[in-house]
Amino acid sequence: MNALDTMRALASTGEVIRVEPGAMIFRSGESGNCMFGLLEGSVELNWNDGLGHERIEAGDVFGAGALVTEDHRRYGNAKALSPCKVLVMNREKFLFAVQESPMFAIELLSSIDDRLRQLKDCTRS
Repeated sequence: MNALDTMRALASTGEVIRVEPGAMIFRSGESGNCMFGLLEGSVELNWNDGLGHERIEAGDVFGAGALVTEDHRRYGNAKALSPCKVLVMNREKFLFAVQESPMFAIELLSSIDDRLRQLKDCTRS
Protein backbone atom coordinates (compact mmCIF):
# COMPACT_ATOMS: atom_id res chain seq x y z
CA MET A 1 0.00 0.00 0.00
CA ASN A 2 1.22 3.55 -0.70
CA ALA A 3 0.20 7.01 0.55
CA LEU A 4 -2.27 7.53 -2.31
CA ASP A 5 -3.96 4.19 -1.60
CA THR A 6 -4.50 5.24 2.03
CA MET A 7 -5.85 8.62 0.92
CA ARG A 8 -8.20 6.89 -1.52
CA ALA A 9 -9.47 4.50 1.16
CA LEU A 10 -10.39 7.43 3.45
CA ALA A 11 -11.86 9.67 0.75
CA SER A 12 -15.45 10.63 0.23
CA THR A 13 -16.85 11.49 -3.20
CA GLY A 14 -16.58 15.26 -2.68
CA GLU A 15 -12.85 15.08 -2.11
CA VAL A 16 -12.09 14.20 -5.74
CA ILE A 17 -11.86 17.13 -8.15
CA ARG A 18 -11.28 17.37 -11.88
CA VAL A 19 -8.75 19.89 -13.16
CA GLU A 20 -8.46 20.98 -16.78
CA PRO A 21 -5.09 21.29 -18.57
CA GLY A 22 -3.42 24.62 -17.81
CA ALA A 23 -5.46 25.23 -14.66
CA MET A 24 -3.60 26.11 -11.47
CA ILE A 25 -4.13 23.79 -8.51
CA PHE A 26 -2.31 26.22 -6.23
CA ARG A 27 -0.03 29.24 -6.55
CA SER A 28 3.09 30.32 -4.72
CA GLY A 29 2.28 32.39 -1.64
CA GLU A 30 -1.27 31.11 -1.26
CA SER A 31 -2.40 29.76 2.08
CA GLY A 32 -2.31 25.97 2.05
CA ASN A 33 -4.54 23.71 4.13
CA CYS A 34 -4.62 20.45 2.14
CA MET A 35 -2.47 17.99 0.26
CA PHE A 36 -3.22 16.28 -3.02
CA GLY A 37 -3.06 12.80 -4.49
CA LEU A 38 -2.95 12.58 -8.26
CA LEU A 39 -5.33 9.87 -9.45
CA GLU A 40 -5.11 10.65 -13.18
CA GLY A 41 -3.05 12.99 -15.34
CA SER A 42 0.15 14.94 -14.76
CA VAL A 43 0.98 18.13 -12.87
CA GLU A 44 3.97 20.45 -13.02
CA LEU A 45 5.32 21.84 -9.76
CA ASN A 46 7.66 24.80 -10.08
CA TRP A 47 9.35 27.10 -7.60
CA ASN A 48 11.92 29.91 -7.48
CA ASP A 49 10.29 31.63 -10.46
CA GLY A 50 10.46 28.42 -12.48
CA LEU A 51 14.14 27.68 -11.80
CA GLY A 52 13.12 24.50 -10.02
CA HIS A 53 10.48 22.19 -11.43
CA GLU A 54 9.14 18.69 -11.13
CA ARG A 55 6.56 16.66 -13.01
CA ILE A 56 4.06 14.81 -10.84
CA GLU A 57 2.44 11.71 -12.34
CA ALA A 58 -0.61 9.66 -11.41
CA GLY A 59 0.07 7.81 -8.17
CA ASP A 60 2.09 10.65 -6.61
CA VAL A 61 1.11 12.89 -3.71
CA PHE A 62 2.11 16.55 -3.36
CA GLY A 63 1.52 19.62 -1.23
CA ALA A 64 1.94 17.76 2.09
CA GLY A 65 3.84 20.65 3.69
CA ALA A 66 0.52 22.42 4.11
CA LEU A 67 -0.59 19.79 6.61
CA VAL A 68 2.39 19.91 8.93
CA THR A 69 2.96 23.64 9.18
CA GLU A 70 0.55 26.11 10.81
CA ASP A 71 -0.35 29.10 8.59
CA HIS A 72 1.39 27.42 5.66
CA ARG A 73 2.07 29.39 2.49
CA ARG A 74 2.62 27.46 -0.72
CA TYR A 75 6.26 27.55 -1.82
CA GLY A 76 5.58 27.05 -5.50
CA ASN A 77 2.96 26.58 -8.18
CA ALA A 78 1.09 23.45 -9.23
CA LYS A 79 -0.41 23.44 -12.73
CA ALA A 80 -2.28 20.66 -14.52
CA LEU A 81 -0.46 19.56 -17.67
CA SER A 82 -3.27 17.25 -18.79
CA PRO A 83 -6.81 16.54 -17.64
CA CYS A 84 -6.40 15.53 -14.00
CA LYS A 85 -8.41 13.80 -11.35
CA VAL A 86 -7.09 14.92 -7.96
CA LEU A 87 -7.88 13.68 -4.47
CA VAL A 88 -7.84 16.46 -1.84
CA MET A 89 -7.01 15.69 1.82
CA ASN A 90 -7.42 18.36 4.49
CA ARG A 91 -5.57 18.53 7.81
CA GLU A 92 -8.39 16.90 9.79
CA LYS A 93 -8.48 13.88 7.46
CA PHE A 94 -4.66 13.75 7.44
CA LEU A 95 -4.47 13.62 11.25
CA PHE A 96 -7.15 10.92 11.27
CA ALA A 97 -5.18 8.90 8.70
CA VAL A 98 -1.98 9.15 10.73
CA GLN A 99 -3.79 8.14 13.92
CA GLU A 100 -5.69 5.23 12.37
CA SER A 101 -2.88 4.04 10.12
CA PRO A 102 0.56 5.11 11.39
CA MET A 103 2.08 3.50 8.29
CA PHE A 104 0.45 6.30 6.28
CA ALA A 105 3.06 8.71 7.67
CA ILE A 106 5.86 6.33 6.63
CA GLU A 107 4.30 5.90 3.17
CA LEU A 108 4.06 9.66 2.78
CA LEU A 109 7.67 10.22 3.87
CA SER A 110 8.79 7.46 1.51
CA SER A 111 6.94 9.10 -1.37
CA ILE A 112 8.55 12.47 -0.64
CA ASP A 113 11.99 10.87 -0.25
CA ASP A 114 11.65 9.08 -3.61
CA ARG A 115 10.72 12.34 -5.34
CA LEU A 116 13.63 14.21 -3.73
CA ARG A 117 16.08 11.50 -4.81
CA GLN A 118 14.74 11.66 -8.39
CA LEU A 119 15.14 15.44 -8.39
CA LYS A 120 18.69 15.13 -7.10
CA ASP A 121 19.54 12.57 -9.80
CA CYS A 122 18.08 14.89 -12.48
CA THR A 123 20.24 17.81 -11.36
CA ARG A 124 23.38 15.67 -11.67
CA SER A 125 22.76 14.85 -15.34
